Amino acid sequence: MRRTATPVVVDLGFGASPITAVELLSRLSKVNSQTHVVGIEIERERVERGLAVAGEKLHFTHGGFETPLPADLADRATIIRAFNVLRQYEESAVAAAWATMQARLSEDGLLIEGTCDEIGRVSSWITLDRNNPLTLTISLRLNGLELPSKVAERLPKALIHHNQPGEKIHEFLQALDGAWRSNAGLGAFGAAQRWVATCNQLAETGWPLTGDKKRWKLGELTVEWASVAP
Repeated sequence: MRRTATPVVVDLGFGASPITAVELLSRLSKVNSQTHVVGIEIERERVERGLAVAGEKLHFTHGGFETPLPADLADRATIIRAFNVLRQYEESAVAAAWATMQARLSEDGLLIEGTCDEIGRVSSWITLDRNNPLTLTISLRLNGLELPSKVAERLPKALIHHNQPGEKIHEFLQALDGAWRSNAGLGAFGAAQRWVATCNQLAETGWPLTGDKKRWKLGELTVEWASVAP
């Protein structure tokens, strides 16, 4: 976002209300004031609702995974965010949908494809570049969390049916729960402290956690895709 002069960020499948696109522009503009956000929906009625709040840097258009962009913007997206979209499809459709969206990315662009609950307290996403999936990120509201494997119900479509013995994602979630349990004593100092210790334990036992460790305090962790891929 900071390296790109005029980032084009797509909110693909923004839903019945354009609020996620509105919020996305508000937040990303603080990172780069030249950011443009494009909300894309396959239902024309939803596009019309978006157009009612469109502005100079907030755009809405009709389309799907092919990711059409307004003619006056760059012809490729810096970031495509596709949340709670592929979960409506069969797993067999994932690879083709990924490829279609990846083809619309700029050279160093990223696709963020994931799932979350209605209020965003249980969330996970896969980050992909133009060629390959790179990482899986899990993000949880830590206060009141019983077990991190709660995220199993909100895994991306590529993983949700593979949370079973013998699969790598199942092994990872079991290890995550085990580390969370073994650091229960740190809960007295706050759920964030317990989560950071959980992440450290996973890393020490060989799980390839990646990304900024500061995100751990927010209930996030990111792991290399190869370690959890089906």
